[in-house]
Amino acid sequence: MRQRDNELNSYWGTFCTLLEMPTSDGKKRKIICSSTTGVFRIIQSIPSKKAEPFKMWLAQVGKERIDEIENPELAQERMKYLYEKKGYSKDWIDKRLRGIAIRQNLTDEWQERGINNQKDYAILTAEIRKATFGMTPNEYKKYKNIPDKSKLNLRDNMTDLGLIFTMLGKKVTTKISQKEKPETFIENKKVANRGGGVADIARKETEKEIGESVVTKKNFLKLNP
Repeated sequence: MRQRDNELNSYWGTFCTLLEMPTSDGKKRKIICSSTTGVFRIIQSIPSKKAEPFKMWLAQVGKERIDEIENPELAQERMKYLYEKKGYSKDWIDKRLRGIAIRQNLTDEWQERGINNQKDYAILTAEIRKATFGMTPNEYKKYKNIPDKSKLNLRDNMTDLGLIFTMLGKKVTTKISQKEKPETFIENKKVANRGGGVADIARKETEKEIGESVVTKKNFLKLNP
């Protein structure tokens, strides 16, 4: 492939790199690896007819993304479809999508308060989550036995009530911030704690009424082994 495609050969170090990985004999050897983007680029360089279905699929995905830029509602419909294929109910999906919108409103508000760093977003989100459920997102993932390095989203493994109280904590935080307009990161952190605290009170009252904990090790969908 490197001999056939001059461009691919020129950027070989960009598309493919050596990565030390454990082998079947227990030793570590450097193996040629590539990212998802690099693999797609390599597929495009293959002249074989057998690669044509993959190339058509890449073209179709590209067209869909362009269509979604022109009409963002298509992206939401695609998200619903993907969650349905994974086995989620329409009721759960509606809450999940609503939660995404509430999260976006919150990050917009934080930007208004001068917070733009992803790390700061993570810290503030963890503050809300800890106040709401008594544990940080990482602690909650461990509690649910979600692997640390996996790409599995904590919210995708929550029950309906888990999603509801997550939304409540973020929405109340947004409302308090809009009213008080905190100027420093520490002030925003205090607001995040208060917003999560309101959701915590509501969660505990709910648990008293239904006789069971909202914070559970159960996942909405069973994790693959």
